[in-house]
Order: sequence, then structure tokens, then C-alpha cells
Amino acid sequence: MSTIINDIEVIKTKSSKINEVDFDNLKFGSVFSDHMLVCDYKNGKWQAPKVMPYQGITLDPSAKIFHYGQSVFEGMKAYKDAEDNVWLFRPLDNCKRLNISSKRLAIPELPEDYFMEGLKALLEVDKDWIPKKDGSSLYIRPFVFASGEGFHASPADEYKFLICTAPSGSYFSGEVKVLIEEKYSRSANGGVGFAKAGGNYAGQFYPTQLAKEKGYQQVIWTDDNTHEYIEEAGAMNIFVRINDTLITGPTSDRILDGITRKSIIELAKAEGINVDVRKLRVDEVVEAAKNGSLKEMFGAGTAAVISPIAGFGYKGEDYDLPKMDDTYANFLKKRITDIQTNKAEDPFGWRYKL
Repeated sequence: MSTIINDIEVIKTKSSKINEVDFDNLKFGSVFSDHMLVCDYKNGKWQAPKVMPYQGITLDPSAKIFHYGQSVFEGMKAYKDAEDNVWLFRPLDNCKRLNISSKRLAIPELPEDYFMEGLKALLEVDKDWIPKKDGSSLYIRPFVFASGEGFHASPADEYKFLICTAPSGSYFSGEVKVLIEEKYSRSANGGVGFAKAGGNYAGQFYPTQLAKEKGYQQVIWTDDNTHEYIEEAGAMNIFVRINDTLITGPTSDRILDGITRKSIIELAKAEGINVDVRKLRVDEVVEAAKNGSLKEMFGAGTAAVISPIAGFGYKGEDYDLPKMDDTYANFLKKRITDIQTNKAEDPFGWRYKL
């Protein structure tokens, strides 16, 4: 059956999978909703987006995504409040960053209304998939990849933009111990580290695997030149609390301009927490751990919002962080999630009602 929502054609599935899903036991990003948004770029322009049943994609073996890696993505969430209102968190920032990433990889930028109206149409038809259980949400994955064909090393002439969604439970990684990287780099000056390019994440897997073999769960990335400066935590931005100051590195060619990162900085300042956005040396963190002034470290990103770090390893030594009841991590996570789920006022204008 075909209908129109927000000028978007919607082809509904004949049989929903929703009754087969245990919403009380949802693993992150492993169960997928009934529908997806698809939009093709061909003949020099983006075609009309369409909502259709979630399904596989057929590509020619010569599709350039397989050979030259033109692929970018975003991560977002939709929430339901007690009255069944549906909320997004800073969605226009995701749209803007998707286009920033696309431009860097020579992918045609997507019109904002295609992104927003398509997303709204998709969530309207799949709104029953948005869980209401505390800590749960509908994870949203917009992505673009090269579908044009050919073995010649050049940008593709055709692309696909999709939005797929996955109801997910609370993202909790437990006690995370991290290894400060001394050899491998996540990105380099002049590169694509600031973009949400698929290849950035592929390049992280091997060093992370090596860290796991040593008993750590994640890697703290350092700068590509000297490995003297803290940059990111796994696939997240990183914050370090020394005494009562919250420190995070400035964005650059190498560091993703995280939406959660920006929100934490703005919220912390509004709450009177001293925030210092500057380059942070590894030896400063090690010295703070030794003298007791290092209070907290945590990663920040869409999936977990905030993921506390229990300790870190560097040059063969392990350093444990103190166990504290009143942490900035817990306070800021609750403040952000309360805004996201409409449990608290939103003085920043971040919440977007569908």
C-alpha cells in the first residue's frame, strides 16, 4: 500500500515484524524496524526520497563503495515521552555534519529538506518502534555511499542515501579500561578524521583488537605526529577532569565535531563547571593520575551519551581512577538525557518535536 507523508511516498510493509521483538531485551543496533528511507543520486541530482519496507540492497560488484570507500554516516536517536510525543535531539546538526562529511569525500551534498522530511515520514510510519522504557530509544542511522559502477579511481556518478532505524535498549559498557595509543593513529592533519567516514572506523579496529588482547576495552587515540596529545576515546570524543576543570581537545582535521561533545561543553558551562577546550598532553594526564588530581575521564557520543573510564594504561603502567559518587559524568549524562526525553526544560533549544 502506497501513501504520501510530508510529500514523501510511503510503501508500507505487508507484514510487520514488531510483535516478534522483545522490547525488554534489546541489544544495541541489532534489531531493525519495518521501514527505511531510500534516495538515489543519478543524472547529476538527488531523486525523490521514498519510504519502503526494510530490505536488502543489490549492488554490482564494481560499485565504487567496494573499491574506493566513498561512504559517510550519522548516528541519531528518537525518544518517546510519557505522553507518546516523539522527540529528536539536534537533528539539523546531524544533517549539516553529514553534508560536511560528504563534501570531504566528494559525495554530492543532500538537500536539508530531503533529510528532515524523509526522516519525519520514516518515523511517522514506524513510530510504534520507538521504545518507551527508561534508557531505551530508537537509534537512527542515516548514511550515504557510492553505488555508481566502475574500477577507475574517481568519484562515483551515482550514490544512495538511506536512513535505517533500530530500537535499542540502554547502552552500557560497564567498567571501561583504555590503552593510550603510542604507535597507531586514527587520523592525520589534512585527512578525513573530522568526517564520519566509514574508513575512519575500519582503521580503528585492528589497534583496538590489540588493546583488547592486553586486557583493555578501548584505545585512547593520540596525535599522529608525536603521540603526545590526547585526542579521542575509541569512536567517541574524550573529556578529562583534572581537579574541578573539565578538559577536552579542540576540533581539528583529526577530531570529530561531536554533537554530544558540543552539548556537554555548553551544558557544563551553563551549570558553572569550568571547561577548558585545549590541547591536552598525555604526560599531563599521567602526572595528574600520579598526584591524585585526575578525577574523571569519559567518552562522549550518541550511543552511550557518556561512557565513564575506570582506568588507563600507558607505557606498561596501569592507572586507576578514583571511585566517586558525585561525578560530572553522571550529572551531565542525566541532564542531557532528561532534556532528550522531555523530562526537563530545554533552555538550549536542542529538542525537536515531531
